[in-house]
Amino acid sequence: MLKRKSIPHITINRLSIYYRCLEKIVEAENKKDYYIISSSKIAEMTGINSAQIRKDLAYFGQFGKRGTGYYIKNLHIELRKILGLDKRWSVIIAGAGNLGQALVNYKGFKKRGFIIKGIFDNNPLSIGKKLDHVYIYDIEEMEKFIRKKNIMIGVLTVSANSAQEVANKMVKSGIRAILNFAPTHLILPPEIKLHNVDLSIEFESLTYYLSL
Repeated sequence: MLKRKSIPHITINRLSIYYRCLEKIVEAENKKDYYIISSSKIAEMTGINSAQIRKDLAYFGQFGKRGTGYYIKNLHIELRKILGLDKRWSVIIAGAGNLGQALVNYKGFKKRGFIIKGIFDNNPLSIGKKLDHVYIYDIEEMEKFIRKKNIMIGVLTVSANSAQEVANKMVKSGIRAILNFAPTHLILPPEIKLHNVDLSIEFESLTYYLSL
């Protein structure tokens, strides 16, 4: 088995797809403890080539039997562990604008163990208010909050101009992974895991294909 850091990022993304696929089956077929699924069936459900599925899973061990398939519940549990979904993760969001609010209101995060502990902003009109079950704090309190609550994941929904400064404060306070929605390139220490989500780029990739 390879070290996790050497496994391609795209493979991890596909593991999440496989996990969701299995989760739907487990929820629908919860009485069939030993129900088996083939890589071909997973391919049919996900649109991912069956050979690629077998290759992706092989990075992490031998989960199925050749010519037989995978025990759904077993594979579902193993993927849950691999993706860290068997733990609860404390998260903060910097930026209480429309996107930050939408993320707080999305119920799927809590289901998968991502617990949003606080939102931080510099707008006096927002500070002190509550979104769903989460309070909006002054951005000046963020570093102290991260240390006190032992937060490991930070989400940036701030403007491009302030993203680097806020990210630096997160890292300084102990954040180990950042999901960045700000449309800018961040420079962070190599040990910090950074994922960038630029919605404009996603739209541009769509319009490229529409323009062919």
